[in-house]
Amino acid sequence: MNDYIRPGHGSGGKLMHELIHDIFFRHFGHHELKKGSDSALLQSNGHRLAFTTDSFVVNPLFFPGGDIGKLAVCGTVNDLAVCGAIPQYLSAGFILEEGFSIAELEKIVISMAREAKNSGVNIVTGDTKVVHKGMADKLFINTSGIGYIPEYAGSFANNRKIKKGDVLIINGTLGDHAIAVLSEREDLPFQSTIKSDCACLNHLIHSLLEKKLHIKFMRDLTRGGLATCLNEIAQAQAIDIEINETRIPVKASVEGICETLGFDPLYLANEGKVVIIVSAEDASEVIETLKADDLGKESTIIGKVTSENGKKVIAESAIGGKRLLQMRTGEQLPRIC
Repeated sequence: MNDYIRPGHGSGGKLMHELIHDIFFRHFGHHELKKGSDSALLQSNGHRLAFTTDSFVVNPLFFPGGDIGKLAVCGTVNDLAVCGAIPQYLSAGFILEEGFSIAELEKIVISMAREAKNSGVNIVTGDTKVVHKGMADKLFINTSGIGYIPEYAGSFANNRKIKKGDVLIINGTLGDHAIAVLSEREDLPFQSTIKSDCACLNHLIHSLLEKKLHIKFMRDLTRGGLATCLNEIAQAQAIDIEINETRIPVKASVEGICETLGFDPLYLANEGKVVIIVSAEDASEVIETLKADDLGKESTIIGKVTSENGKKVIAESAIGGKRLLQMRTGEQLPRIC
């Protein structure tokens, strides 16, 4: 346990998980919190609800394909959707630094309103705080969200057991968000046209749930990327996972920048991707359904569950070599969301 907070404590990797378990889980203690899910699943007068919260500190505030406002709405909507909920209402809390442009604030708020309308949610409450210059970096946003779990999503939300032979599907290319933010932030020696994949996935996900396919688990990929997400699933579900790197979609332009700067695309942040674990017999129908939506056009199987008694994630390379994927201990790209 470290004595002080470091940037890696917000990376989504090993340090952050240690902080959550050693401090927050230990003292808050509620069994629903300890599940470590994207949303808490709650009962209220016979209705099943999902409730979540998220904070956004991305730098810069505007980047190709999005901005901090769009990111805040999409991130919270997606955390509800992957738990089988239909997102209904959001809150929006703003921490503003003295001197921040009101014109830029309004531009961000308009972006949030547009994304909320497109995803079918309403922003119904909020909060505003202002701190003196130098006490924050322009603008931070916190969004919380609540949604209800429809009857047809009931069995999914109750966690079907993941079995050996189940397959993993993702809905498109990795790393677009991280490289888009990086290209806007850094003085790179080359130009990039890559846009963030930032998008609300609730309509895509519910097209699957309405068909009552045997989906066993879903999680949206954010900071920490695919590798961290799969490690979280493997440890929480006590399973071994094997993925084939040749089947993982990555844009050539993203791959090229990763090779130049030494990044691993499996650890890059995404904001419009979901990993789905499904029975092998239902995989074709799941992919067909995903591909009917623009956000799922590049959906593909990337791997499978190889054991019901383990916690490892293995990646097989193009030449047949295998490597163990672990959670990162440091921060590959800080303030990416």
